[in-house]
Amino acid sequence: MHIASDHGQAPAGPRPWWSHLYVQVLGAILLGGALGHFFPEFGESLKPLGDGFIKLVKMVIAPVIFLTIVVGIAGMRDIGKVGRVAAKAFAYFLVFSTLALIVGLIVANLVQPGRGLNIDPASLDAGSVSQYSTAAHETTVVGFLLAIIPDTFVSAFSTGNILQVLFISVLFGLALAMVGDAGKPVLTMLESVSTAFFKLVAIVMKAAPIGAFGAFAFTIGAYGIASVINLIALVATFYLTSAIFVVGILGLVAIANGFSIFKLMRYLKEELLLVLGTSSSEAALPSLLQKMERAGASKSVVGLVVPTGYSFNLDGTNIYMTMAALFIAQALNIELTLWQQVTLLLVAMLSSKGAAGITGAGFITLAATLAVVPDVPIAGMALILGIDRFMSECRALTNFIGNAVATLVVARWEGALDRDALSAALNGEPAPVAATPDPAAGPGDDLALARD
Repeated sequence: MHIASDHGQAPAGPRPWWSHLYVQVLGAILLGGALGHFFPEFGESLKPLGDGFIKLVKMVIAPVIFLTIVVGIAGMRDIGKVGRVAAKAFAYFLVFSTLALIVGLIVANLVQPGRGLNIDPASLDAGSVSQYSTAAHETTVVGFLLAIIPDTFVSAFSTGNILQVLFISVLFGLALAMVGDAGKPVLTMLESVSTAFFKLVAIVMKAAPIGAFGAFAFTIGAYGIASVINLIALVATFYLTSAIFVVGILGLVAIANGFSIFKLMRYLKEELLLVLGTSSSEAALPSLLQKMERAGASKSVVGLVVPTGYSFNLDGTNIYMTMAALFIAQALNIELTLWQQVTLLLVAMLSSKGAAGITGAGFITLAATLAVVPDVPIAGMALILGIDRFMSECRALTNFIGNAVATLVVARWEGALDRDALSAALNGEPAPVAATPDPAAGPGDDLALARD
């Protein structure tokens, strides 16, 4: 059984198994990993393939977000809904980001992955992490808030800053909605442009296997599986904790809101494999926007929650920060009091927002968090610098799943979730006629979930 095509008609016959995007990406990851392991130098040389694909995706992220938000907001009759959706989204982000920090703190105290390493603080190389500690000190709350406002309307697109694009999109969408009938020609034009851009996304996604192949070959070739062995306890604990958070906490949230976390992950398997292969949740952002609309969430909710969540709903990053901070303290035989750990948690809540959208944000936020507890030297971050790449995949996957769940939950709270469309999407069934996606909703069969 297949979902409907772009025109609402079922495909003529079963698609060959090898033509599915998730199969191609999975094969590319396995092949890239093997190549990087047996031919590490050649694997490292393939880095431009992954970088090129990420640049292709980032090229379309800003216009896709702008078009999705503007069309969604301008099409709403109740302008007050924008404020309600934003308030509900931020309430959700605050609660579950805090839960992620607490989970990381609890597991790190129970498992104590750094205990027994007995590292001498004097042996640490502070220079290897100096760029991250410098960036952390340069990042302030006021600076972060001012940075949301672009220098010009167009510069938001040229810099690719998601928060700046979100800011101007909401303002322009509200303005277009307020002018009434005079804005209808503009809205119609933007809907047509949106259709073209999502078709462009479909074209770009055809290169996903190549990007995943190059990125994974580089990761294994440059760092090697052996680099994980010495710190396997931290890596394993982090992956296990993230799995517990996704299946346990987000799974319960999903059940409470009428869907299965496992079916949601199956529905998003192409995007999850892409995130795994590239270590970047941004690589799957355009596809997530399209998939969430197809799953029954309204365009306005999707447009507001997904881009905002990419900066403010970083569950995987939050787990990583508290767990990494305690790992460093344990490895250096530094005993942190309960108050010091609570302080770490509170600062991590703020620093994870202040460094949103910055390259190397995970390490920068960790540096900013450690800075408030002088007993734990920032130089201790050098202990995990070599394996950070292997944990970035899990951070990105957890962040991605968290934002997918948040979108469906906020849509349900707002009464903007089509239950029939959600059920059909998660079960791999044809979309109900009444819930057929708008032509601007996505790239069609190239990214569609289909099963035999």
